[in-house]
Amino acid sequence: MKIIGIGKNYINDKSEIAALKTGDQVIFLKAESTLVTNNKDIPFPKITNQLNYEVELVAKIGKSGKEIPESDAASYISEIGIGIDYTAKDVLNATRANKGPWTLAKGFDGASPINGFKPVSNFSDINDINFSLMINGKEVQAGNTSDMIYNFVEIITFISNYMTLEPGDLIFTGTPASGAGQNFKGDHLQASIEGELLLDFKLI
Repeated sequence: MKIIGIGKNYINDKSEIAALKTGDQVIFLKAESTLVTNNKDIPFPKITNQLNYEVELVAKIGKSGKEIPESDAASYISEIGIGIDYTAKDVLNATRANKGPWTLAKGFDGASPINGFKPVSNFSDINDINFSLMINGKEVQAGNTSDMIYNFVEIITFISNYMTLEPGDLIFTGTPASGAGQNFKGDHLQASIEGELLLDFKLI
């Protein structure tokens, strides 16, 4: 299975969407070994001194598809959950200095905690889903899918023009434009969809 990430996909002001929708989506891949499930606590990664979090809705693909038209793209989503896209920012900065890929900064063990997958039929409108993240009891990020530059359908169509999507593939669909930041050992993260707590773990 593939873990596909979407970068820079949310705005604070909906009036900005049209200008930013150039068709050039930022796509990256993460290793399957980055996944942490069932709300297991995560050992703070030894490879970084600057662990940055981003809360994201995660779309799970339910059937195979290639060159999927936007008119049919929503039918390829089987479930929606929530996760954290972790970045080792110091590793990323060093990689960027040499014009290298994001692989090590995004692909380390524990970089993709996920949970709370619900059938897509549970959501009356996938373009109007609220989600949020609390750290140590304080809300640090809150978003709604109406603030996406590229919505679920546009993301699936774009990716499928380059690679076949398969059942079980996961797409991290981007983080709210504000509130992403740095985690520290001992932090307690709790992420919710529509007010329901679904992801709950500590960095140990």
